Amino acid sequence: MTSIAYIGLGSNLGDKKVNCGKALALLSRAGRLVRVSSFYCTEPVGYEDQEDFVNAVAEVETALSPRELLAVCREIENELGRKRELRWGPRIIDLDILLFGELVVNAPGLAIPHPSMQERRFVLVPLCEIAPRAVHPVFMKTASALLRDLDDSHNVVKCDP
Repeated sequence: MTSIAYIGLGSNLGDKKVNCGKALALLSRAGRLVRVSSFYCTEPVGYEDQEDFVNAVAEVETALSPRELLAVCREIENELGRKRELRWGPRIIDLDILLFGELVVNAPGLAIPHPSMQERRFVLVPLCEIAPRAVHPVFMKTASALLRDLDDSHNVVKCDP
């Protein structure tokens, strides 16, 4: 049995687009890449004294469990050189499970849907590009409704090709 998962990607160290591209290529370990959003140049959120990010969202059809998918995401981050030093700080790559089918998971080290996705323009804009009708299983709102209702003024624009 397969599920559709949405994975958020972000990078703000080194060649950000290349980092995201490498992570996307490696995500094939998790299953079939169905769709990938454009790359967006975004302002940092949380810890703001750092470079802007490149963000995207990938739709993945996977036979993995949520915990297995998380393990693949962490493996990819580690392979690409991710260091976890400062919460919301600079990172070469960040992979977050945003949605996993209609599942709601609250377990140690794993929360699905991503607990702050509904508050982040840099997540919702690329998600809406590829899946505007994806439903948040807690709020029972589509991605496009979450974006419409969002009170976040951080800049999110498509990166130059």
